Amino acid sequence: MTPDCSGTAITPDAPGSGVPDALQARARVGYGTAFTLDVDVQLPGRGVSAVFGPSGCGKTTLLRAVAGLTRPAPGRIVVAGDAWQDDAAGIWRPTHQRPLGVVFQEASLFEHLTVQRNLDFGMRRVPAATRQISLAQAVELLGIGHLLDRRPAQLSGGERQRVAIARALATSPRLLLMDEPLAALDAARKAELLPWFERVVRELRIPMLYVTHSLDEVARLADHLLVLDAGRVVAQGPVGALMARLDLALAHGDAAGALIDGVVERLDTDYQLLQVRFAGGSVQCVHAPGSAVRQPGERVRLRVQARDVSLTLQAARDTSILNVLPATVRSLAADGPAQTLVALDAGGAPLLARVTRKSAEALALAPGQTVFAQIKGVAVLD
Repeated sequence: MTPDCSGTAITPDAPGSGVPDALQARARVGYGTAFTLDVDVQLPGRGVSAVFGPSGCGKTTLLRAVAGLTRPAPGRIVVAGDAWQDDAAGIWRPTHQRPLGVVFQEASLFEHLTVQRNLDFGMRRVPAATRQISLAQAVELLGIGHLLDRRPAQLSGGERQRVAIARALATSPRLLLMDEPLAALDAARKAELLPWFERVVRELRIPMLYVTHSLDEVARLADHLLVLDAGRVVAQGPVGALMARLDLALAHGDAAGALIDGVVERLDTDYQLLQVRFAGGSVQCVHAPGSAVRQPGERVRLRVQARDVSLTLQAARDTSILNVLPATVRSLAADGPAQTLVALDAGGAPLLARVTRKSAEALALAPGQTVFAQIKGVAVLD
């Protein structure tokens, strides 16, 4: 079915707004009477902006509008001052003329070509004079040099996606669009691929619009979060702040948790414990054997799941729990008939705790109350 689309805009933020390289998106895409995407947001023009929500909420439709695979009518799309669509000015650039790279759930490689020739195909989209990323750089960045002579049928799922990302990078994109690139992979392949995503983000600094329904991927990769539901924007903002908001569905369920952005202080090699300083103090967590060695001064993101946080009114002594943090109760919300979610402020850093309703009543938990959040070192995810 051809969608009836209107009013899409992605433009640099106005001068003097204080938000460098920001993007604005306004989109209305209707599919008969069954579904309409109606979005009007401002997104940063740097880092990873995750578009999150349940299946059918409009995530992919928004991405297709940006890519030019769906044409809003009328519409306006401007990225970093470059008009990709402006109906008022009679401008329309088809997808192949837009400086973007796209990676879908399926790698969509040319099965009859080797990895090398798949990458060459991506490189040919860009005139030599305007290339900012060399093919050798993309190959090294994704660690696929040993795969160049293979055909896609000889690759694992994770390898295929790494090749697909390298091919997208070979076009020297000004914007990367990722449409659930890990959804078709099992847990082991996802764990294998995520560090490569992080390396691309860290080393190339290409802004990325990343569609997913996985909270794990959001926590691991995103800087900014746009939450959609039934074609509408539910919330948007820094990912850490939104994950701790009790009025949002993503703060509920077994995967609910908060993010701690901090700096490595030291690695205790005797116990393989990483000590990280953050706004609310410091935490210790297990440094997984075989993972990259963290250096003092390195910025890291830690994830603390709500189910792993317990609360006391006084700091415990003689306990096996390594992390006992003073915190203030911000708000509470029911999480089913027997549990209560507690949003906490630990020196400016948000935390979530899930306790039984009985415990919440026994401690008389209320907004503004001072408590101590207890977190096992083995429960903090690096």
